[in-house]
Amino acid sequence: QVQLVESGGGLVQPGGSLRLSCAASGRIASIRVGWYRQVPGKQRELVAGIASGGSINYADSVKGRFTISRDNAKNTLYLQMNSLKPEDTAVYYCNVFSWVYGNSWGQGTQVTVSS
Repeated sequence: QVQLVESGGGLVQPGGSLRLSCAASGRIASIRVGWYRQVPGKQRELVAGIASGGSINYADSVKGRFTISRDNAKNTLYLQMNSLKPEDTAVYYCNVFSWVYGNSWGQGTQVTVSS
């Protein structure tokens, strides 16, 4: 099992930016990683992901505004969020999947976009 700790959430005005970080207790290079988000009463949805082969995909709603990246040396996953909108308000979760780790989740970090 791998431990994932998210940070970087908070309150931001519309149009602002935040950078989420997810520190992993183990190596995350070359495995599937991603960021998800969830609002009350709705299913958790994929925001951005990096496949084990390195390909990146984004939800249509965040394309051009969010960027996912990882630092393999630091075992840390990032989500840079720009031009934030009120509808981006959610709890954001880090996720990793591998045959060694299984499907692992962080505890979540709240992002609130409001004026």
